[in-house]
Amino acid sequence: MEKHRCGWCIGDPLYESYHDNEWGVPLHDEQLLFEFLILETFQAGLSWITILRKRANFKLAFDNFDYKMVAQYNDAKKEELLQNAGIIRNKLKVNSAITNAQNFMKIQEEFGSFDSYIWSFVDDKPIVNFWKNHKDCPATTEISDLISKDLKKRGFKFVGSTIIYAFMQAIGMVNDHTIDCFRYKEV
Repeated sequence: MEKHRCGWCIGDPLYESYHDNEWGVPLHDEQLLFEFLILETFQAGLSWITILRKRANFKLAFDNFDYKMVAQYNDAKKEELLQNAGIIRNKLKVNSAITNAQNFMKIQEEFGSFDSYIWSFVDDKPIVNFWKNHKDCPATTEISDLISKDLKKRGFKFVGSTIIYAFMQAIGMVNDHTIDCFRYKEV
């Protein structure tokens, strides 16, 4: 019997695999949090499937999303990234990845971990929604507005409320699986 999934992922095996195995699962690993933050910022203005298809290339290009290394990228590394056809070659987004890595580490210093910082916005437990249709899910919420504003104040780039809400969904801060999706109760 076919599993019922959220409507947004149906029809593409890569999308379905991401949905079934990662999307909405609470994440607390610093490097994975950084990976999703960077991938979401590169998604700005693009579809998530575009990013997923390039994810392995991003992983290689950005040193397995080692934020300590990304924070130290120099002009030569920036140029190398801008010549890499396997990723999104946008100068502002490449620069933001470096800036965001530096600010990610500042948050770690202040809060002990980025995980502690980001999850504090939801009192360390996922928000569980009850959507019947994936189209009912909002693009932003008051919490994503608050996080976006705070990250921008801390110098982060490409962290508008829509990007932050997608980040929250990806790392499981919010469970936006539809109630008829097989993953709804699993995550």
